[in-house]
Amino acid sequence: MKNNELFDTVIKTIMKKRSSDTISRKKFLKVLGNVATTSAGLVYGCNSNNQTLSNNSDNKATNISTGKMEYRVNPNTGDKVSLLGYGCMRLPMKTNEQDDEIDQEAFNELVDYAIAHGVNYFDTSPAYTGGFSERSLGIALKRYPREKYFIATKMSNFHPDSKTKEASIALYHRSLKELQVDYIDYYLLHALGLGSFAEFNTRFIENGIFDFLLKEREEGRIRNLGWSFHGDVAVFDYLIAMDVKWDFALIQLNYVDWKHASGINVNAEYLYKQLAKHGVPVMIMEPLLGGRLAKLNYDSSQMLKQQQPGASVASWAFRFAGALPNVLTVLSGMTYKEHLVDNLRTYSSLNPLNDKEKAMLEEVAQMILKYPLIFCTECDYCMPCPYGVDIPNIFAHFNRCITEGNFPKDLQDENYRKARRAFLIGYDRSVPKLRQANHCIGCEKCIPTCPQRLNIPNEMARIDKFVEELKQSAATI
Repeated sequence: MKNNELFDTVIKTIMKKRSSDTISRKKFLKVLGNVATTSAGLVYGCNSNNQTLSNNSDNKATNISTGKMEYRVNPNTGDKVSLLGYGCMRLPMKTNEQDDEIDQEAFNELVDYAIAHGVNYFDTSPAYTGGFSERSLGIALKRYPREKYFIATKMSNFHPDSKTKEASIALYHRSLKELQVDYIDYYLLHALGLGSFAEFNTRFIENGIFDFLLKEREEGRIRNLGWSFHGDVAVFDYLIAMDVKWDFALIQLNYVDWKHASGINVNAEYLYKQLAKHGVPVMIMEPLLGGRLAKLNYDSSQMLKQQQPGASVASWAFRFAGALPNVLTVLSGMTYKEHLVDNLRTYSSLNPLNDKEKAMLEEVAQMILKYPLIFCTECDYCMPCPYGVDIPNIFAHFNRCITEGNFPKDLQDENYRKARRAFLIGYDRSVPKLRQANHCIGCEKCIPTCPQRLNIPNEMARIDKFVEELKQSAATI
């Protein structure tokens, strides 16, 4: 059986050829069900209904000067990589009555604007945007000379049927085909540390796929070989100690996770310094911690605004991430032009943080840690829920109410009535009733898919209890 045919069998025909301009994901999701997917790029300031949230930017003219993009040189290859990388986990969508589809024309326009302003690094995966991100990116970039851009994609062999050598090789060849290229600039072993050592061995070592990828690098079809990391520090340390020349690594890094990583995530300071020590260039994901660093509470926002009134809140996080010398690129999932423009403004060219500003961001981080937020990055890895629960949007509403001051804490609080009303009305508007937390049955299928290692059923039960208490309190206020 040919590679492409085998992969189609593995994924149960969900990635059949469709027209290049009309790319459906709803049918993909119906077939895919609850397959675990993992991803790296992110969108900030946007909820799962694609409603734009404030980025706290003055958002004046979009006339960013060209020719001023900050670049970093890859010491292994001499690649001149744009400090701003385009993450393609989520792409612009157009919605009609029948289906949700990628808006290829809108994405092409974003890519055109990004390239015109110096962005040359694009990160994708076979698992992104319902399985069609690679195809859409291939369409957008095919209009440019191949030397104009660097493509990063991943060995996303998470599904049990995709872990064999044959299926993984088919996945690799499918990436080349969808991206319409004959070599990949940056290829990643996807989401190492998300599982155990046994998972790493099953996906890459025992099936021989790692040896295959090393051979592909030797023959030039992979120009740089690296990995993305989530979670288990023992796996990270093992990877660093391997007798392998790693060309780069992708890690979660932002000014909160630098010293205060949550759950089983590892402090980014440790990850970064270990990679620098071993001469491994760093790519960064989650610079905005799932968008939370783009929309802070009032006190934190004012602290930053007083320092630089014309700068967006998000720009501080990008300045923090981009200032580190061993960083090649910082990924951002820029579904909207306003995000792209703001990031271009930050990195054209970069204004490094001074010591006072670094201390201020640590103070902001400490303020963020005081809030009882659920550390969900709205990556959608847990979706679709087999029972229809809108997990990311439930968490997003809960967190949003905390950061915006609409979190009802105590009946004695003078603002309790107002906050209670805002929370409950906002909950019904943000999440359809049939998709709210009370419909979670605790099946736990979502738990292994979460890079933040959240116990999602427990959080759903906690939120449902909180909502019910708010409803019952109507009789006492």
